[in-house]
Amino acid sequence: MSGRRPRQSAEWKSRISDDQIIELVSKLQQLLPEIRNRRSNKASASKVLQETCNYVRNLHKEVDDLSDRLSQLLSTIDADSPEAAIIRSLIM
Repeated sequence: MSGRRPRQSAEWKSRISDDQIIELVSKLQQLLPEIRNRRSNKASASKVLQETCNYVRNLHKEVDDLSDRLSQLLSTIDADSPEAAIIRSLIM
C-alpha cells in the first residue's frame, strides 16, 4: 500500500483530467498566430502557455498604444465636431 492519502471526493471532482488539459492546450494553440502558422502542429504545452502569455501581453500593449493614440487624437479636435461624434460612436 502506498503512502498516499485517499483523495477527497470534492477535490477529485474539481480536478481537470489529462484529456481536458490536452484539449484546452490544443484550443489555445489554434488561437495563437505564432504557433498556428507553423508547419508542424506539435508544440509542447509549456511552449503553448508561454506563447499565450506573450500574445496576451502584446495585445495589452497594443490596446494601451491605441488608447494613447486615440487620446491624442481626441485632444486635437473640437469635442463638438462631426469627427469627434464619429469617434465617439465607434468607441461606444
